[in-house]
Amino acid sequence: MIVTRFAPSPTGRLHAGNIRTALVNWLLARASGGRFLLRLDDTDLARSTAESAQSIRDDLAWLGCPPDDEVKQSDRFTLYDDALQRLAAQGRAYPCYETTEELELKRRVALSRGLPPIYDRAALALTETDKARLEAEGRKPHWRFRMDETADIDWDDGVRGACHFPAASLSDPVVRRADGSWLYMLPSVVDDIDLGITDIVRGEDHVTNSAVQLQMFAALGATPPRLAHLALLTGADAALSKRIGSEGVDAWRERGIEPVAVAALLARLGTSQPVEPLARLADLLPGFALAHFGRAPARFDPADLASLSARCIHHMELADVAARLPASITEAEWQAIRGNLTRLDEAAAWHAVIAGPVTPVIEEPDYLATARATLADLEWGDDVWSRLVDALKTATGRKGKALFLPLRLALTGQPHGPEMAALLPLIGREEALRRLGG
Repeated sequence: MIVTRFAPSPTGRLHAGNIRTALVNWLLARASGGRFLLRLDDTDLARSTAESAQSIRDDLAWLGCPPDDEVKQSDRFTLYDDALQRLAAQGRAYPCYETTEELELKRRVALSRGLPPIYDRAALALTETDKARLEAEGRKPHWRFRMDETADIDWDDGVRGACHFPAASLSDPVVRRADGSWLYMLPSVVDDIDLGITDIVRGEDHVTNSAVQLQMFAALGATPPRLAHLALLTGADAALSKRIGSEGVDAWRERGIEPVAVAALLARLGTSQPVEPLARLADLLPGFALAHFGRAPARFDPADLASLSARCIHHMELADVAARLPASITEAEWQAIRGNLTRLDEAAAWHAVIAGPVTPVIEEPDYLATARATLADLEWGDDVWSRLVDALKTATGRKGKALFLPLRLALTGQPHGPEMAALLPLIGREEALRRLGG
């Protein structure tokens, strides 16, 4: 069974990029009947907040991708301690005593010599006496994972294809700070092993992390998950601006964007498949595969969401949206008005036009009097509008806007809207006669 995870840090709101990551992981799991987990990477206790964690849950629920289970890294520190001890016993983790300033100096020296800023492993030469002396001076060690520089790293990426990293080009990463707090690399691997994660889908900015973490999986005796790295989102000008990149659920909800429209766009960005309006999130599942994603940057323009959202509404059945509409809207009403909606909350206004009361806009009372008399003589039915305008065209010689607009203004109070052929039977005979001047 496929088990995926979405692993945000609860230090702020989700934005378009990580919402896309969550969605793709959810789709990958659901398309195969698997499980989708939420892991809150809250090892940074100073910046992580309960409010941000809740906003992440709320955003996933709004999108329609609630997780099957949730864990918090702050509850799992014992697992990370145990893993670090195991690695230290194997010689794959070691303490280092350089200060931040000393490490920065080493980095600058390496760069000035045209060398990659790889840690020189000076800490491995320290004796127990050296370590005792440094700790007596008040220094506390940070811990690094020791890469096996003799074993190059290869994997078949679900998006990028064959990936290869010379292990000697990768620096030994810090996994635990001197203050005892954890960095991302090791806890993530420990969690993926413990939670049985089978597939990791994340942005291509994690490719180097993946190379390092594959050695961590091996050092801990675990089979690594399958890896896939999505191309990052870009803006219309090929550079995703801070404003566009930070836009998320709050902004979309305020604009009346439908969650399924967000999913329809983000799930297809960077793929060979067209972006199409959907009625429900499950419509994305048939045929979903990581193989559809390409390596080229994916262009994201939030301006595309409004028109796509409207088209999604036009495909929805009443059952899809009934809980968000006035309870008295009927199936016939929904079919009549949905094609005219740009936001779902506009439905209430059109329901009010149908149900009344409406203040008619009377611009040509003589013509409307003729229309009222004509309508009064007609047999009521679903085709009453076409029979009304045909009779008025014959009686008055009018056509086009002169024929239709005065009727629409009187019957709805609006110059534009859903087809009158659908609205008039819903308004009803007596109410229509009243609005025409009865």
